[in-house]
Amino acid sequence: MKQNTLRIAAIQQACDSNKQNSLATTERLVRKAAAGGAGLVVLQELHTTLYFCQTEDSAVFDLAEPIPGPTTERLADLARELGIVLVGSVFERRMNGVYHNTAVVLEADGSLAGIYRKMHIPDDPGFYEKFYFTPGDATFNNGHSGFTPVDTSVGRLGVLVCWDQWYPEAARLMALAGAEMLIYPTAIGWDTTDDPEEQARQLEAWVTVQRGHAVANNLPVIAPNRIGTEPDPSGHSAGIRFWGNSFICGPQGEFLDRADDHQETILTADIDRHRSESIRRIWPYFRDRRIDAYGDLLKRVRD
Repeated sequence: MKQNTLRIAAIQQACDSNKQNSLATTERLVRKAAAGGAGLVVLQELHTTLYFCQTEDSAVFDLAEPIPGPTTERLADLARELGIVLVGSVFERRMNGVYHNTAVVLEADGSLAGIYRKMHIPDDPGFYEKFYFTPGDATFNNGHSGFTPVDTSVGRLGVLVCWDQWYPEAARLMALAGAEMLIYPTAIGWDTTDDPEEQARQLEAWVTVQRGHAVANNLPVIAPNRIGTEPDPSGHSAGIRFWGNSFICGPQGEFLDRADDHQETILTADIDRHRSESIRRIWPYFRDRRIDAYGDLLKRVRD
């Protein structure tokens, strides 16, 4: 039987060009989070390497690995040893020529509870992900759509990834499928040439949209982001300064814990499992949805 309160943790860290160094940092922080009582620990997007999508380089595909594979096996061993549910990230090699940006959910016994393959893939200056990643599809989770929660011993996890966090449709579909929390492993930062006012607007937009998903769906949100300035391997730009500001918020968008923009941090919060139900009884968004009138959402443009 589930306890009424779940302690969750999110890891904010800098990453290294050496995968083993990054994983060593991750493991140290996960152990500390578990020692503090966390039953669920969430890692940031692509936490084993530098963010390689700043440029298009076919040699980078050598970093990809299968699932199960070395990273999932190491994370599974850690989850089993500590008795925690662990959400990690893998540059997945599904087959020759098909690669995904994939979140993996490891159960407390070390088994693979489920995966989520990033559905929305950006292609912007400094974030050339379409070169590397095929969008997620419906070939897992028993044929359901990619927006399907993963069932674990600590609850039903609505795992999404980074660019997915800007889309209310993704959050709503996870909520409609019974997700008990929304999880957004992230790698996002500033163009170092942008002025401070623009940087502040971007950060505030990132925080606000995810808090909005919490409010609109009455669900906690966990959003770990990386820190550090990573150079552009091509030399065409000054690189990205990842803005951290990882946070955990409750089902009314209230901050439960938040990091700064530069420090390695373990965020923690105690989640009341019954709170979403209580809020939905007095803010019944789901009752009042006009599903008969939303058909045009399936169109690219409404004429």
